[in-house]
Amino acid sequence: MKALILAAGVGSRLKPLTDSTPKALIPVGGVPMLERNLIRLKAAGVKSFVVNAHAHPQQVADFCAAAAKRLAVPISVSREDTLLLDTGGAIKKAAMLLKGRDPFFVHNADVLTDLDLKALMAFHKESGALATLSVRERESGRAFLFDAKGRLAGHDRGEGAKTWAKGPVPNPQRLPFDGIHAISPELLDKITETGVFSITKTYVRLAAAGADIRAFRGDAWAWHDIGDAEKLAKAEAWAAANPA
Repeated sequence: MKALILAAGVGSRLKPLTDSTPKALIPVGGVPMLERNLIRLKAAGVKSFVVNAHAHPQQVADFCAAAAKRLAVPISVSREDTLLLDTGGAIKKAAMLLKGRDPFFVHNADVLTDLDLKALMAFHKESGALATLSVRERESGRAFLFDAKGRLAGHDRGEGAKTWAKGPVPNPQRLPFDGIHAISPELLDKITETGVFSITKTYVRLAAAGADIRAFRGDAWAWHDIGDAEKLAKAEAWAAANPA
């Protein structure tokens, strides 16, 4: 099994920390976020990794080279030196490194969670979905919209703007995304978007065409991101109370 860790973020809301350090290498509880997620994904059965890099790409590449030796796993780096490709563009660029027979994870490097990754992947495989998205009820300006069966129906872009796959559904479940996906390899050949784009755009388009894209409820597990100084402090507090 493979995993792509999205580690290209600039981290503008974490300045000045990110002036000289990639967001993905900001430590929480003394451990860089990228390393935390490499360790967790490896424990969930991942055998090889792809990490994308844009901000301070050489630092990320050097870290990955050292981590590959330290953790005894192959880590490839998909560099986006000149242009940050967003989530969809990153997955498309790394597609040749991700192809295979088995589903793979995509995981944001700035997410700290104790989500049961094995349970997520088991749910994905059992459902036969094209992609499964870890989601939960929480405060967020944006969220995925799911029908009563937990299938993707649209996207709430915030401030009342919604994109529907096949038209509005009654009483949609509005669930913000955790930044963690389980993806079947068949998805890679279905990404027709080009350039800089969010994978959300691809998911909604494919759902409109009948693709089965599912919600996996992550509410039972803790979740933090380190998007700004306040969120980083909360992540630090959780890590201190829940040492790995």
